[in-house]
Amino acid sequence: MVTLISRSPDETLALGRRWAETARPGWVIGLCGDLGSGKTQLVKGLAQGLGCPARVHSPSFALVHEYAGGRLPLAHLDLYRLSGAAALRSAGLEDYLLAPAGVVVVEWFDRWLQAQMPLGTGPLRRVHLEVLSDTERRISYVDLGA
Repeated sequence: MVTLISRSPDETLALGRRWAETARPGWVIGLCGDLGSGKTQLVKGLAQGLGCPARVHSPSFALVHEYAGGRLPLAHLDLYRLSGAAALRSAGLEDYLLAPAGVVVVEWFDRWLQAQMPLGTGPLRRVHLEVLSDTERRISYVDLGA
């Protein structure tokens, strides 16, 4: 497991941009962390690094935002409003995680895992973001799969 300390939103943004440099099709990034821990900021950095021209914002109410126009398409899912396998199944999100065309980032990924929903066989980065102070975040991650 890799652990980093981000000391500002700009550092979290830069981390996302660095991750985008090595992103490849089929990559799923599962984000876990409390509200305000920097999940969406990290996704903004990924989008910038992939060259997505659109403004990234949290898809809490839409569940999914898709961003095209970059090196790879980016799908940004937010499971905050969903809990339990029935709610996740009825949302129809499985295709995003089983066979993504580009990069898929899932906020509140722990809900997917707790519901024992299926995952594809491609690369998966499980990320935990923890608030340390008003400006500092601990970001830990582990890479699994291909």
